[in-house]
Amino acid sequence: MLRQGPLRQPLAAAARLVRGRSRARSQELASFATGPRQNNSVFYEIRAYDIKPSRMKEFVEMVGKHFHLRTAHSELVGLWSAELGAMNKVVHVWKYDDFAHRTAVRHALANDKEWQGKFITPALPLIEKQHNEVAYLVPWCELGKPPKEGGVYEWVTFQMKPGGPALWGEAFQGAINAHINTGYTKLIGVFHTEYGLLNTVHVIWWNESPHHRAVGRHSAHEDARVVAAVRDSVRFLESQQNMLLIPMQCSPLK
Repeated sequence: MLRQGPLRQPLAAAARLVRGRSRARSQELASFATGPRQNNSVFYEIRAYDIKPSRMKEFVEMVGKHFHLRTAHSELVGLWSAELGAMNKVVHVWKYDDFAHRTAVRHALANDKEWQGKFITPALPLIEKQHNEVAYLVPWCELGKPPKEGGVYEWVTFQMKPGGPALWGEAFQGAINAHINTGYTKLIGVFHTEYGLLNTVHVIWWNESPHHRAVGRHSAHEDARVVAAVRDSVRFLESQQNMLLIPMQCSPLK
């Protein structure tokens, strides 16, 4: 009969090798993680509508008259029309407790005859294109509010390299804080996508006016701290797009 002892050593070595490879693979996969787990199930649906140019005024009037029927079903964060960076575009953000909440709201809206009849049916011919995304606030950001009403909002969309907040979060946060520290702008929120084009980050800023924003940006570009922070973060950046948004009458964020 063969002794079992000598066989155990190569078997143990093989097992250690497999475990080592497994740990290495786990570390490799971790480098592509989307970042810390969400603290809760709350998410935001970002909806953008391109309106037919000749019907934009009509669409805005319909929103002002009937949108209270929609906000009766779930929380509207903000509703804006684009002033610069896009034309005839409306952007709105909705907050949901979780996906079951959204499903229930969508079901209720589909069965709300007043909403369907007074807004959806007449509004659809005015819309050229619709787009939606689901996004979470980044782990280091809470949804903010402007210090006063009457300002303008800058919506900045960054297409980041794959990896999520675990990859770019620290550098991106540094760039955001550097702009905040200049004092010329107010951060409203930083969102990263879960559905839609992945690795997309939306940042919403508030400024007193387009002129105030322009002056502040000029000063920021001459601030060595801002320049250094931006240089550190752009290594994760693929592209960037900015829009200047005007809050509509029924927008909670004004």
